[in-house]
Amino acid sequence: MELEEIRNKLDEVDKEIVELYEKRMDLCSKVADYKISSGKKVFDPAREKEKKSAVRKLCTSEFNGDGAEELFDQLMSVSRKLQYQKLSEAGGGGRLPFIEVKDLKRDKMRVVFQGAEGSYSQAAMQSFFGKDVENFHVETFRDAMVAIDEGSADYAVLPIENSSAGIVTEIYDLLTEYENYIVGEQIIPIEHCLIGVPGATIEDIEKVYSHAQSLMQSSRFLAEYPSWDQISMKNNAFAVAKIAADNDKRKAAIASEYAADYYKMNILKKKINSSDTNSTRFIVVCNQKIYLPDARKISLVLEVSNESGSLYHALSHFHYNHVNMTRIESRPIEERDWEYRFFIDIEGSLSDSGVMNAIRGLREETRSLRILGNY
Repeated sequence: MELEEIRNKLDEVDKEIVELYEKRMDLCSKVADYKISSGKKVFDPAREKEKKSAVRKLCTSEFNGDGAEELFDQLMSVSRKLQYQKLSEAGGGGRLPFIEVKDLKRDKMRVVFQGAEGSYSQAAMQSFFGKDVENFHVETFRDAMVAIDEGSADYAVLPIENSSAGIVTEIYDLLTEYENYIVGEQIIPIEHCLIGVPGATIEDIEKVYSHAQSLMQSSRFLAEYPSWDQISMKNNAFAVAKIAADNDKRKAAIASEYAADYYKMNILKKKINSSDTNSTRFIVVCNQKIYLPDARKISLVLEVSNESGSLYHALSHFHYNHVNMTRIESRPIEERDWEYRFFIDIEGSLSDSGVMNAIRGLREETRSLRILGNY
């Protein structure tokens, strides 16, 4: 048989497959109608496992059995997505516990940030809320989350990602630990300076203090001075406060020009970070499930079963509902070796039907799902 003849026969078979696929989806639609009227859940893992086992037995080889099982796994996944859409159209599936508000509460509010006066976090806070907002600072990211949780602050401003150094892992972990929610974000350009006490020169320096990420972001500059001791601090502004208190010409800090001005220190060299486009993304967190009308980003965290294809099927809900996923990060789950939770950002609003359908499907088919915020 010639290749062209074989291809023609394949075309005929493919046409039959499409016709059968549409026939199958029509039947799945009727299944959805029944489940809507009876209140039965869309996802029936026992039934699907039974179906895949049955189609495998119909095949004449192990290879074909593997392929048939994979094919029907996908067919049933598409069927579920159709059913979730029909459930949404019928007004079922429940409502998300988030409330749209016209504006964030700004009267008599207090904002907390981690670090010290003069930090990038303070600059982000002032960029988002204005310079006159009532605020206070705490030593750790956890302290900021606790302040929100206990009500001593209305909002917290926390760094979550740097364009060069990547994510701040502790923030991701704290977002799962505390029932606080993201309501905004602020991006601050990062321009690190080498800062010394008045009268100091670069030749005097023996020790340099800064946050670990800032030291890493300035590694190219620091490589020119291999004899310097690099000492990690919890925050860049703490580093400037330390050298100001010690008043030692041998000690320098890496921080912003803003911090140098605040502590009246000297800038020994500007723009020492390796990237000219370095910036940090800060999130604004509160303890209320609210979002603004113009919110266009949603952050989620989910866990999936430790089985082949489970993450693929979870993410496919975005594809079938035309929702764009912009990032995904994984973090290990404590006390469960080699298992991970996934942090996902998608475009859209919680009022969008496609987003609602995707979230409804994820809630049915993942081990756990939490919306971290719409902002």
